[in-house]
Amino acid sequence: MKVAVITRSTLYTVKGGDTFQIINTAQQLKGLGIDVDIKLTNQPVQYEQYDLLHFFNIVRPADIVSHINQSNKPFVVSPNLVNYHEYDQVYRKGLAGHLFRFLSPNRIEYIKTIARWVQGNDILATSSYLWQGHKRSIKKILQQAAHILPNSKMEYDQLAEYGAPLPGYTLIPNGIDPSLFTWNNSLPKDPGLVLCVARIEGLKNQLNLIKALNNTRYRLVVIGNPAPNQLNYYSACRKQAAANISFINQLPQEALANWYQKAAIHILPSWFETCGLSTLEAAAMGCQVVITDKGYTREYFGNEAAYCDPASPQSMLAAVEKAASTTGTDTLRKKIFEQYTWQQAASKTAAAYKQVLQQ
Repeated sequence: MKVAVITRSTLYTVKGGDTFQIINTAQQLKGLGIDVDIKLTNQPVQYEQYDLLHFFNIVRPADIVSHINQSNKPFVVSPNLVNYHEYDQVYRKGLAGHLFRFLSPNRIEYIKTIARWVQGNDILATSSYLWQGHKRSIKKILQQAAHILPNSKMEYDQLAEYGAPLPGYTLIPNGIDPSLFTWNNSLPKDPGLVLCVARIEGLKNQLNLIKALNNTRYRLVVIGNPAPNQLNYYSACRKQAAANISFINQLPQEALANWYQKAAIHILPSWFETCGLSTLEAAAMGCQVVITDKGYTREYFGNEAAYCDPASPQSMLAAVEKAASTTGTDTLRKKIFEQYTWQQAASKTAAAYKQVLQQ
């Protein structure tokens, strides 16, 4: 079986959770005997070479439509369905923030897509997106997809808002690499050390987190690179930070594991999370975890995390205090190693591929 995994053009230059999801899943699929090529959406694809196409990021539908218009191959979709609406309408700054307050979520995403093309940050993959619009483009993808591979049942259910009959689905968990993220519980943790591992941008909400933990008994280390188009936000974070807050650029996962090993708490207070890969990694390394209550996080973490309201620094501090006073258990760690690994993700993805091709 030969599969082309097709994804956003900035997969490697602007790394996010999907970067690690795609690279690790592809690597594990190859170990199962599936021939996988990762293709950026702006690269040519020799469709006749492949049995199946696998698209990521349905919130960038122009990237996908351009390929399904050109190919005659069955395809599956990993939606990575992030909802930016609350952040865009209520908290985004500048001219875009003023404009977005009056627009629907799909119109906002349409404008952002056009803006990326105009600014040269992306390419115009297909002109059909211009007249079909954002919602109709996603509806076309859902109508033609052979199968959906969501990261949670909540994510799959959310797709119904686009008004298309949904194809069948297989839940594909986000995961960790157990060989990298294995906690040595004989080493002490620093009870005051709090990590936030994520790209630094408005959606990830580090500014409110800094306000929450400024001049407290905690030492917050923010690990990640600023998003290229949000350098002003990054500057505001640095300016807001008190002496107990520090910043480190994005680290290789091996180095990241050392920080997880030392830290007592990890927090990801985003405006929306499909899962939160860094939260999974931190939990696997024995950290108490705090995560946003927006998105699909409860399906992964249940009662084993403290949840915070991203709009409220007070809520974040309270959740950190709750995590700090919680006695650690192995319940979440065991769940992660049993259910949320890249091996599990690849095995379920391979089964879905076979099901589609047999149909």
